[in-house]
Amino acid sequence: MSRKWAISLTDCIFCKIINQEIPSYKVYEDEAVYAFLDLSQVTPGHTLVVPKKHVTDIFEYDEDLAKEVFSRIPKIARAIEKAFPDCQGMNILNNNKELAYQSVFHSHIHLIPRYSKEDDFSIHFGNHQDELTESEMTAIAKKITDTLA
Repeated sequence: MSRKWAISLTDCIFCKIINQEIPSYKVYEDEAVYAFLDLSQVTPGHTLVVPKKHVTDIFEYDEDLAKEVFSRIPKIARAIEKAFPDCQGMNILNNNKELAYQSVFHSHIHLIPRYSKEDDFSIHFGNHQDELTESEMTAIAKKITDTLA
């Protein structure tokens, strides 16, 4: 194990939460994941689901870990929805790497209940549909599919 890796695990706030070294508001735990309230509470019930295995981001998941972690999301999401009957929807977000707004470098999935259009939360998807030709779209798809194993 490299020194850099050892330091990152030792200093990982989510590893410390999982190991009960730092308190959290736990909502769910099993052998694969630990779910707890995000302290920011963008909306009431905002929950983080983290794999117990330390992985930095989605790029470090293998298929088994992905199955373990992502199979828990619906169960936790339904529990949040049931706990908050005025919940009208939910955003499920997973930011990967700094440019994509990842701020804690232990993979985590945000479950953000939505109550109204006035919630203090927004996502903007730019629409560049008219900027790419059919051949450019085909080339982009081919570039991705060519790298799949």
